[in-house]
Amino acid sequence: MIMRRTKIVATLGPATEGKNQIKSLEEAGVDAIRLNFSHGSHEEFSRLLPLVRSVAAEAGRPIALIADLQGPKIRVGEMPPAGIKLVRGQQVRVTPSRVIGSRDTIPIAYGGLAQIIEAGRRILLDDGRIILKVLEMRDGEAECRVISGGTLLSKKGVNFPGATVPEPSLTSKDRQDLEFALRAGVDYIALSYVRSAGDIDELRRLISHQTDRQVKIIAKIEKREAIREINSIVAAADAVMVARGDLGVEIAPERVPYWQKEIIHRATAQAKMVITATQMLESMINSPTPTRAEASDVANAVYDGTDAVMLSGETAVGKYPARAVATMHRIARTVEASISRASIIEGATGSVTKAISSAACELAANLNAAAIVTPTSSGHTALEVAKHRPQAPIVAISSGLDVVNQLALAWGVQPHLISPARDTDDMFSKAITAAGYSGFAAPGQVIVITAGVRVNVPGTTNLIKVQQMEE
Repeated sequence: MIMRRTKIVATLGPATEGKNQIKSLEEAGVDAIRLNFSHGSHEEFSRLLPLVRSVAAEAGRPIALIADLQGPKIRVGEMPPAGIKLVRGQQVRVTPSRVIGSRDTIPIAYGGLAQIIEAGRRILLDDGRIILKVLEMRDGEAECRVISGGTLLSKKGVNFPGATVPEPSLTSKDRQDLEFALRAGVDYIALSYVRSAGDIDELRRLISHQTDRQVKIIAKIEKREAIREINSIVAAADAVMVARGDLGVEIAPERVPYWQKEIIHRATAQAKMVITATQMLESMINSPTPTRAEASDVANAVYDGTDAVMLSGETAVGKYPARAVATMHRIARTVEASISRASIIEGATGSVTKAISSAACELAANLNAAAIVTPTSSGHTALEVAKHRPQAPIVAISSGLDVVNQLALAWGVQPHLISPARDTDDMFSKAITAAGYSGFAAPGQVIVITAGVRVNVPGTTNLIKVQQMEE
């Protein structure tokens, strides 16, 4: 059976708001669905969430649901419907006032403008496509010159490179969206503009006060401060997202590829999942095929070992959403076929689970095992195995529905829902059945099974079994 190990995340939007469109994404290979709370209403998401769950149930495989909080994103205010065209060299006034924009006035929805910028600073609009230089501050407004022009539309993002914006990572809107998302039963919360591990800790406290479910947290790396605190952020989060759009205007664009690779490496070493995002197949918003550079970009993320690659506008507002997913699928499959992984991470010490996971991967490589089967109560054992990027497929079995849905995002993991095991022998039996049912292991082939003497208890993985599949 042929499997794609790198997972695909697709963002829902006007182009994919019906069940047929969501089903076409699933058939093309999507593994996780992102709900972007910067756009869309609770009413719209209330309608979409059951559709995703229904499509997943009909397909017989889990699809992870990610609620992406907006965060303290500063945006352009209201502009004319067609936007305004800014030309290099022209002067323009940037104001925090709630006015409709014009050729010489740009409203920005942030009242503290005068406190964070000064003469000589740059203001970047629309992911850095438009660049302004501040000439002087006057009465709380910025007189600027256009350095790089373009057409500016309403609600485009605004960045102030080098400036610290004194805003909390969780806004009042985020708190309302969080409450809705938890009630709706999402699997992951993505936190925008993370600056420190403390931001993750605060979100985790809020989640624990609102639900008993172990909802996972994705830290979006898109701030200069996050780069400085990357090790502690990775340690505090359950997963990270390399959000290259804002990151590419916070740091020099030529530094983004380095940090993409570095973040993937550091997160994987800690058995944390990584999503690589932003502008991966952006031309496919309007074109049925990607550019060669975009195909190379996706391929390089797969070579880097990312858990997942993400589509944003390509599936939210694009003309070819399912085709974009299928294109990512083909690129990932092609790259993976050329990679000989089995790169067992050195020094897998510190816990029994880590040692067992490392040993399972070594055994699977030495025995040319058809699959590694990991019973798991929390998902941790499957992630510890996955961090070694073994050649053998990883079949994760769990009696926890949330765990099964969350593992849909993990590299190389094929999650299956099972009933709780009575004892170790019953767990081995369920593992063998899952390996056969998944299609990865045929009679006569060998599988490697991790397990714990105390079944259905998190953190108790302490043994390995090598099993030959029978008829």
